[in-house]
Amino acid sequence: MTRLPVNYQIAATYLSTKLKQTIVAVLGVTFGISMYVFMNSFMSGVNLAQNRLAFSTLAHVRIYNDRPADRSDIVSRAYPGTIANIRNSKIIKYTEGIKNSAGIIHLLHTIPIVETVAPEVNINVFFKNAGNKVNGTLSGVDVASEDKLFQLSELMVQGNWKDLAFRPDGITVGVELAKSLSLKVDDNLNILTADGVSHTYKVIGIFRTNLSSVDKSKAYLSIAATRQLLAENQDYVTDIQVNVVDFKLANPLVHQLAPLLPYKVESWSMANAQLEAGSNLRDVIAVAVSLTILIVAGFGIYNIMLMTINEKIREIAILKAMGFSGFDIRRIFLTMSSVIGLVGGFIGMGLGYLVSRIVNQVPFNVAGLATLPMDYNPKDYALAFFFGLITTFVAGYFPSRKASRVDPVTIIRG
Repeated sequence: MTRLPVNYQIAATYLSTKLKQTIVAVLGVTFGISMYVFMNSFMSGVNLAQNRLAFSTLAHVRIYNDRPADRSDIVSRAYPGTIANIRNSKIIKYTEGIKNSAGIIHLLHTIPIVETVAPEVNINVFFKNAGNKVNGTLSGVDVASEDKLFQLSELMVQGNWKDLAFRPDGITVGVELAKSLSLKVDDNLNILTADGVSHTYKVIGIFRTNLSSVDKSKAYLSIAATRQLLAENQDYVTDIQVNVVDFKLANPLVHQLAPLLPYKVESWSMANAQLEAGSNLRDVIAVAVSLTILIVAGFGIYNIMLMTINEKIREIAILKAMGFSGFDIRRIFLTMSSVIGLVGGFIGMGLGYLVSRIVNQVPFNVAGLATLPMDYNPKDYALAFFFGLITTFVAGYFPSRKASRVDPVTIIRG
């Protein structure tokens, strides 16, 4: 039977003779790694849940005709220094919507990272039912593209999303809007535009996004019916919504498209910087807390190793007198710390996974989440194990260096 090298046998003896101290050190690493796994799994789960909720109504990239900031004082800006007294100035009307939308959509489909393109006609309207009136947004959409973009067919609580494509008289409304106007499927809903155009549609579906601002003020028509309501041509759109294969690629796409199009090209992070900031902040907090726990565990291992060295100082001196080099002594104590790190790491990953599974079963019932969100990313487990090993190695290195410098003559003489 193959025997371990002498250095490893001595390390195993030291670990086993002070079993309580070894267990305490292993538990410190186990707790640190399990908390690292749990915290990062939880924060990743929260970020994924937030992204899922946000992207249920928010595209990765939006293209639209941005309204000029101010066009009421063109004379004084065109001819600076000129004395001009203009009363009751009128804002010059600009072209609304997007021209040549078909060409832009074709261009988008040629870009490899683009996954979905959905044209929309969005207008502010009043929703009226009997004496009730609610201000909101009416979106005319290509039914198939919009479903691919936001999975709206999965958000329907009544009716079928695909029916909207075949019902020019049909409208689908948010669940809170339906409650405000006392609407049910097959009820009539009157739409009043800002230009005074009024039209009545039949409610054929009710959806729930779990975003209150959307559910209480949003309704969908087919894009053809919306163009007919506004008396616009078949190429008219107000927005082109785009999803890419990975939402993190939205900004590169914006930089690619902005020089090519005479319209505003805006990524989700540009329009909602708070979402990205909140996600990054949670990641920083999770890593900071987890690493702090690992560092505290490292100090515990450091103290235990120092205590072991102080208790074994005479034995270390005898080993050096017998011919063991400083390198051999360092190897003994680094082996001890590495074993503590390995054992604590494997147990910690298992405990972290178990805690994550338990927390993942806790009822939450908020914003469509049945339980607390959790993400099981192998990267988190690998990083936890790596940081645990680094912490224990560093915690063992300095005591081992001290042990390797012991002068056997001085120690044996007392």
